[in-house]
Amino acid sequence: PGSLTARNVPMRIELPSGTAAELVQPPSGPVDQAPSERGLVVIPDVMGMRPLFDDLVARLAAETGWTVAAFELYPGREQLDVGDRLVAASTLDDDRVLGDAMAAAEATGAATVSILGFCMGGMYALKAVGTGRFERSCPFYGMIHVPEAWQGPGQREPLDAMAAGDPSSVLAVIGTADAWTPPGHVDELEAAGATVLRYEGADHGFVHDASRPAHRADDAADAWAKVLDWLAG
Repeated sequence: PGSLTARNVPMRIELPSGTAAELVQPPSGPVDQAPSERGLVVIPDVMGMRPLFDDLVARLAAETGWTVAAFELYPGREQLDVGDRLVAASTLDDDRVLGDAMAAAEATGAATVSILGFCMGGMYALKAVGTGRFERSCPFYGMIHVPEAWQGPGQREPLDAMAAGDPSSVLAVIGTADAWTPPGHVDELEAAGATVLRYEGADHGFVHDASRPAHRADDAADAWAKVLDWLAG
């Protein structure tokens, strides 16, 4: 007989690279039951893993019935504040970040895994398309071109990486007032084969963090409904 301990208990795990990750199984059945058929990887914004994303991972697992994992973008440098993280963005390496994304996918134990990300994490969700590992990708206001200040030897252009996979697997959530995703860049993303959800007048970060001044509750609810429907399709 299986353990009587309930699922949906969050677990901090360590990926093979040493990066910390949060893993949550859906809240049904014993903990030693076979994993869910579907998995989801979440890439946080520039500030990385924190209670906001622990809660989001647990909520997504509960709402979808999938096993969900998220991981730290700056392993070993978690103490950096937002300014220092933005400065250090040029030192991030796609091989390490995308390697962690694929390792997180493996950690879910699911046969089919999709990915989503926010802000910087959305940029990496676009790049993850090129790995061929993920069924679908949903970047929330992810940078479509690497910002000049973030450019470094380990940073590949998101559109180039996406083109190496299946651009039609992308559903991008964009606010039309977001300076990080200017209209010309969004047009390029759409022309490359992605589906784009545009929210008129929404600024950067309007979905995932209700404490932000940019948050728009109605638009956030609409975006979540459409994204989860897309991922389940």
